[in-house]
Amino acid sequence: MYFSVIIPVYNRPEELKELLLSLCEQSNEDFEVIIVEDGSTLKSENLVKGFKQQLNIHYYYQENTGQGFARNFGMQKAGGEYWVFFDSDCVIPQDYFSILYKAVKKRGLDAHGGPDAAMGDFSDFQKAINFSMTSLWTTGGIRGKVADPKKYQARGYNMGFSKKVYDRLGGFIDPNQGEDIELSIRIKNAGFNLQLVQEAFVYHKRRNDFMSFLKQSFSFGMNRVNVNRYHPGSIKAVHLMPSIFLIGAVLILLSPFISLSVFLVGAFFYGLWSLGVFLDASISNQSLKVGMMALFSSYGQLFAYGAGMIKALIFIKRDKN
Repeated sequence: MYFSVIIPVYNRPEELKELLLSLCEQSNEDFEVIIVEDGSTLKSENLVKGFKQQLNIHYYYQENTGQGFARNFGMQKAGGEYWVFFDSDCVIPQDYFSILYKAVKKRGLDAHGGPDAAMGDFSDFQKAINFSMTSLWTTGGIRGKVADPKKYQARGYNMGFSKKVYDRLGGFIDPNQGEDIELSIRIKNAGFNLQLVQEAFVYHKRRNDFMSFLKQSFSFGMNRVNVNRYHPGSIKAVHLMPSIFLIGAVLILLSPFISLSVFLVGAFFYGLWSLGVFLDASISNQSLKVGMMALFSSYGQLFAYGAGMIKALIFIKRDKN
């Protein structure tokens, strides 16, 4: 058995069912599945039992500790040579493990990260969120799209590493505050070969409504600062752009009371950006409705992420004082 697939789950049995069904269809079946129920009230134990005949699957329950520590628990039970982590709201393409195995062997990978994508049957809002999370207009295209695969920082919804990485570095050191990015940096700093495997993508079926998406984006901004506490200097210019975008929007709203020309220049810039987002999202999804929804979700994501980062920076500064 080469792969151990480790999946933390919290109150999401229906999503887990879709994920497990997709694992049943894999062209490479050389893997075990480890489900770690992280203190759920809606348990998945009976669901997992229904897949015993189709998958080499193991179920464990623990009190709630957060997804990072749930993954650590799963690693303690893993028997494979290479461990792969998925979020419970993912669906895995049929050739995922065949593609990943070839990449690990050919490129000598110790660890990997993969991108996420939208399925054709996603709801319009899911497609809009997917655009917001992956677009050049919002994230700079760094989520699963980097020119140099060696510079990629893996995310917990689709990442993995070998047992020898775990034996040397251990697992996640934070339960849910950018723990995947922190570990990615630690893996690279230790000299291991972590790369993006572009072809090993997953379909990420996010279940957010708009408010939960804003809360999630806010936490992502705070998490980036939390990672910087472990690895000073890990905040790059691209990570600061949402905060600059938010501050710029606030200044533009105030500028009519100071300078009409400043207001017009700022409004032109944000209007041009809005048009770009709308057209790109509409064309890529072949839907004007998705384009409009993506415009709102993109503004929401950038504003929430920027606010989260600003709050975390202020909090950490005060904490040090």
